Amino acid sequence: MVSLLDNDLALAPNSTAKPAAISQAGRTRRKLSMHLRWQENMLAYVFMAPSLLVFSVFLFYPLLKSVYLSLHLTDPRGRIAAYVGMENFQELFLSERFYQSLKVTLSFTLLTVPTCILIALLLAALTQTKLRGMRIFQFVFSLPIAISVGTGSVIWMMLFHPSVGILNYFLSIVGIAPIGWLTDPAWALVSVSAMTVWMTLGFNYIVLLSGLQGVPEEIYDSAKIDGSGPLRTFVQLTLPLVSPTLFFVAIVSVIGAFQSFGQIHILTKGGPMYTTDVVVYNIYQDAFINFRFGIGSAQALVLFAIILVLTLLQFTFFEKKVHYQ
Repeated sequence: MVSLLDNDLALAPNSTAKPAAISQAGRTRRKLSMHLRWQENMLAYVFMAPSLLVFSVFLFYPLLKSVYLSLHLTDPRGRIAAYVGMENFQELFLSERFYQSLKVTLSFTLLTVPTCILIALLLAALTQTKLRGMRIFQFVFSLPIAISVGTGSVIWMMLFHPSVGILNYFLSIVGIAPIGWLTDPAWALVSVSAMTVWMTLGFNYIVLLSGLQGVPEEIYDSAKIDGSGPLRTFVQLTLPLVSPTLFFVAIVSVIGAFQSFGQIHILTKGGPMYTTDVVVYNIYQDAFINFRFGIGSAQALVLFAIILVLTLLQFTFFEKKVHYQ
């Protein structure tokens, strides 16, 4: 009996030491896991550092600088002359020209975005088949993406020329009087919009063609077996499946339309009679022609807010109709 008690007493310390050893091993593993997680986070920040640096230099700093300049008056060299608070925004919202440029921007967006998306979708639907020679058409329809805004504007300026332009030449063949494409207030915005549709067609076409080609062929085969025609299949089957691609193209196109500048600067310079004076060109004139960097920065911030609100509205209302696979 005494020997059994001695054995129990001898084993008691061992039984208490075993949980302690397990607890120590658990703490060691947790420390090692935290150290590895810290190393992974630091490695991630190292890889992100170049991108963060680029964003800081070309995005965050200009944004903060615009906020700072919008609260001040500046001299022609861009140096701060006086603090005016919200007076630049008050002057902006009381300016009829700002509302005129905003109206022109909205009209330009309505003329370009739906038209370009519809044309790109139609061309993508017609050229998604694997017929021989179809890649030639795909290359031709994608070609505008490789042409810069300046080059495209010069090409269309020659087409729009009132006397030697090919467009007026075709009109003269059918007995129609020449049109002042870039000088007539009734046609200037339409002409610039047509050039913009052609310029952005390549990007929209490539994206939509990729979306259409991502639809599985088995779905089309099932639709044919069910007796669905081409038009019905495209409307009721293809469009819902490519709705995420259409949603992406719509958002990018709206943002691009609100930021259009190059073609307007080259073709019309905001004229005639301010009919093509969009918000971005108005910012350019105030900031770099009239050297009013404060009011120009205020307009840039208002434009940023408008684009942000429109994007949020698109995500709020239109994303509900997007069918993600």
